[in-house]
Amino acid sequence: MIIDGRAIAKQLRKRTAKKVAELTAKGIHPKLAVILVGDDKPSALYVKKKGQAAEKIGILFELHKYPSTISQAELEKEIQHIQTHNNVTGLIIQLPVPKNFYPSILEAIDPRYDVDCLTHTNLGKLVMKTCAILPPTPGAVKTIIKELSIDLQGKKVAVIGAGVLVGKPLSIILTNKGATVNICNEFTPDIKKYTLDADIIVSGVGKRHVITEDMVSPGTIVIDAGVNFENNQMFGDVDFEAVSKKASHITPTPGGIGPITVARLLHNTAICAELLHNNKNTA
Repeated sequence: MIIDGRAIAKQLRKRTAKKVAELTAKGIHPKLAVILVGDDKPSALYVKKKGQAAEKIGILFELHKYPSTISQAELEKEIQHIQTHNNVTGLIIQLPVPKNFYPSILEAIDPRYDVDCLTHTNLGKLVMKTCAILPPTPGAVKTIIKELSIDLQGKKVAVIGAGVLVGKPLSIILTNKGATVNICNEFTPDIKKYTLDADIIVSGVGKRHVITEDMVSPGTIVIDAGVNFENNQMFGDVDFEAVSKKASHITPTPGGIGPITVARLLHNTAICAELLHNNKNTA
């Protein structure tokens, strides 16, 4: 069964739009600000999609573009100004940013507006199970698992990729739900050993054909959270044509995890708007 990410995202956007309408009626206006540094084309495309999706469901959206030559001190000053003067309820820095900025620039974001859940404060709350929102891509994976009515207790999950956007926070979320998680990175000597033994495989590497047919046991659920561009064409981590013959459920790329990730980001922005209004911590 091919998991239709667009259909799942549509239902989530409907719920978020309802919440946004309720908040707006109370004079609360969810607003997402995105900071884009440099001229990375995939990043610009992602930001455009986020803006379009936000406006469709009534979330205010603003984009702040800066040249790659900006200094970290200047960018931090801009972030502080946006947070204190623009009435935002969610703020993200579109990754990647210049290497010398990362990850320290993320700490310039006030945790109350951190809808990507990348600050130390919000990652800590994720570990301690005190968070009100989840990082968008791991949250999208959780949404899919819930959609499939899967009880994670006792399930064996192989997470491929240990990055801060997907692998690390996802492993925490799944572990908190009772799953047995093996997180594999570039130094893992035999990834195939873990994927063949898994009930669920989630890959977030960003490299084409990381997951091949011989790495998947029949009946496994395969969720592709990786994105890679070759010749202006989008690919995921999974060899979809081959793996789909063995998996019980699988996400395509595009049309799988991506739309749900954007929907989760907007959902976070609405939740943060409500929490800010109620003078509560947002994460």
